[in-house]
Amino acid sequence: MTLDLKVCVIGAGKMGEALIRGLIYGGVINAKNILAIEVSEERRNYISRMYGVRCSGEPAGAVRECDIIVIAVKPKDVRGVAEAISKHVTQKNLIVTLAAGVPIKFLAEIISRSPIVRAMPNIAILVGEGMVALARGPGTTLEHAHLSEKIFGSVGRVVWVEEKDMDAVTGLSGSGPAYIFSMIEALSEGGVNMGLEKSLATLLAAQTTLGAAKMVLEMKEQPSKLINMVATPGGTTVAGLKQLEESKVQEAFIRAVAAATERSKQLILQ
Repeated sequence: MTLDLKVCVIGAGKMGEALIRGLIYGGVINAKNILAIEVSEERRNYISRMYGVRCSGEPAGAVRECDIIVIAVKPKDVRGVAEAISKHVTQKNLIVTLAAGVPIKFLAEIISRSPIVRAMPNIAILVGEGMVALARGPGTTLEHAHLSEKIFGSVGRVVWVEEKDMDAVTGLSGSGPAYIFSMIEALSEGGVNMGLEKSLATLLAAQTTLGAAKMVLEMKEQPSKLINMVATPGGTTVAGLKQLEESKVQEAFIRAVAAATERSKQLILQ
């Protein structure tokens, strides 16, 4: 069901564009009811031509006509955007922020009149398979929650978390696609070293990763149990797993999540 609401997306970069595409192609919001705010004229022209939405380079006055305002700019630009729109929004506007490491409290001190939802999507929203974590701020209602789920459900899977967990979410699912890309690249390189063509090796690695992830989600089994389904004593998988264990690959992934989590906590300080 298409929502009869007007949405303003401030920042039409990769995340902003992916959300616009999901809203339109998912039938959530009509293109005519989406306004994209983007400083780059070249980018505005592209977004307008590609999706048929209205575009503007100035957020201040434009947000007045919108029901939902999505802030999809880099963390360092959030303050400037918030200050620009603060005098033009009311309690009737729902503010949704996508910026990593920027707490709701930070925005609420500038935009005090509007309910705020914090979102952490990952880059997989580009293909409609994103993982999006949402956290509610003070003043948000069940209606705001349902609207947020509808919006982000158009680009992936949605979960609600406590805001205190958002940095950890950022370290895991926000940055996670890059870890998986790195893993796929390594698996592919391993295949190439064993004589496979690069394109074939990449396909094998990517589809294997996709299938394994789908098993975890659909079979609802712990990964450790699924490993045992594949690893026959004395077989090829056990030989490969032994190398991963000796190289402390699992520990490296754990450290990566911790490092990205800590970095998320620092972003607001810059």
